[in-house]
Amino acid sequence: MKRLSILSALAGVFALCLAAALAPGADEKKSGAGSQATAPQPDADGFISLFNGKDLDGWKANESEKPDVFKVVDGNIVVNGPTCHLFYVGPVQDHNFKDFHFKAQVMTFPNSNSGIYFHTKYQDKGFPNAGFECQVNNTYKADPKKTGGLYGVKDVMNTAPVGDNEWFDYDIIVKGKHVEIKINGKTTADWTQPDDWKPKGFSARQIGSGTFALQGHDPGSKVMFRNIRVKPL
Repeated sequence: MKRLSILSALAGVFALCLAAALAPGADEKKSGAGSQATAPQPDADGFISLFNGKDLDGWKANESEKPDVFKVVDGNIVVNGPTCHLFYVGPVQDHNFKDFHFKAQVMTFPNSNSGIYFHTKYQDKGFPNAGFECQVNNTYKADPKKTGGLYGVKDVMNTAPVGDNEWFDYDIIVKGKHVEIKINGKTTADWTQPDDWKPKGFSARQIGSGTFALQGHDPGSKVMFRNIRVKPL
């Protein structure tokens, strides 16, 4: 009887050890953005959320000495502080998009400047060299390039199509080498990259593929983003 009891105890210990070995590790459970994370599912229209409305899981800011530029407050990404960029590094499309329809809701406050990059890639500091910036600027006086323009390529000059202190819809559609930007459903920029395209200022400003980034422009700017989604095309 004693021998059977000892054998039963040893079997129980072995089973516990085996279960622990097969269970996901703590680090694995805590893994954030990236290919190991579970991607959210498309909605009925095929759009996939890139922002969970709770925290910055799936996003990575550059310039670590400026950690407070991007915060989540009441379900919104609030951008307020010196120049810094927040890159999507999450699991959707392994954060590498080519043809897509991007949607977000944006609110600016007086004299604020920001932007949405596409076909870009993470870099440690500075303005992204790769990809294109879609301008967010309704009343920022130092720059005449306004909301809805493809920055430095197909700009909206002097007068923004929307005002401050109100949410507006921002759509970016890229198919092949064609880019269309819409603000509240109205097209504000329509551009096709020519075969002989030679970008000015940023050598990697080329249609290709990459991720998205949100811009923090300067300490006086405050801009909010929510309902950030993408539909791969």
